[in-house]
Amino acid sequence: MNDRKKHVVKMAHQLFIDKGFQSTSIQDILEYSGISKGTFYNYFSSKNELLLAIFNSVYSELETRRNELLIGQDRSDIEIFIHQIEFHLKGNRKNKLITLFEEVLVSNDTELKQHIERGRVKNIHWIYHRLIDIFGEKKKEYLLDCAIMFMGILRENLKFSMMAQQSNANLSRVVRYSVNRLVNMVNDVAENDEQLIQPQALESWFPNCKKTQHDFQKRLHHSIFTLKNKMDQNEQSPFMNLLDFIEEELLDAKNPRKFLIDSALISLKTQQGEILKECLNKLETLVEDFFNSLENSDE
Repeated sequence: MNDRKKHVVKMAHQLFIDKGFQSTSIQDILEYSGISKGTFYNYFSSKNELLLAIFNSVYSELETRRNELLIGQDRSDIEIFIHQIEFHLKGNRKNKLITLFEEVLVSNDTELKQHIERGRVKNIHWIYHRLIDIFGEKKKEYLLDCAIMFMGILRENLKFSMMAQQSNANLSRVVRYSVNRLVNMVNDVAENDEQLIQPQALESWFPNCKKTQHDFQKRLHHSIFTLKNKMDQNEQSPFMNLLDFIEEELLDAKNPRKFLIDSALISLKTQQGEILKECLNKLETLVEDFFNSLENSDE
């Protein structure tokens, strides 16, 4: 997204917060962001598409920063999970996303409603995998149920805490209380061997994910293999380490960190110069396609 388009997204986001999505006209957006109607329609086909761009932009940044909280940390540390949940909720509050969601849900726009629903499923997917990090593979079969129940508990606790206090709820207290209930649930369902929804259901909620992942793995392996064969033997060790990192991050990490992969690609280009430019450009394109496919699967 270029700087001018980002500016329009930022200005429209503020307008939607101040006036409401339904009450904001395209003319309001043109005047507030200082662009022409032609420029607007070069970027977005409708106001609804602009709202989707706002959701995608905000959540992309929130998810990146949320995942950065894990860097250098023990993935099984439940305190990190608590901090991640708090960070995401504070981001929602700061960006007034819940208010925008509520406007969408009372509208008749099917596409916007489906987008929000896909976002919820994606969040369940992330929580499920973080619970595997925390509680281990042995309890994996129960953790999708627990991720779904945790989302419900957290949402309702926030809602009624706000009603009881007649102000913004204490996020830290609500999150920690809800996570404590989650720990009890996980232990209870595992001990009693009770399962409602099999984790394989996630595959049907994200159709085409398995085939796309398999195709991507084949192309990535081929690209990395080609680069290793062509590299300068004098720079073999640092070069191979960077390539191995990119491959492991894309294939093994539950939430691949794009900013680290981009940094590794820049280092590779700096080290090799023009020698492997074409091969590195192909790898860079493959990485971009991978992250674009992740974004598109959430839209």
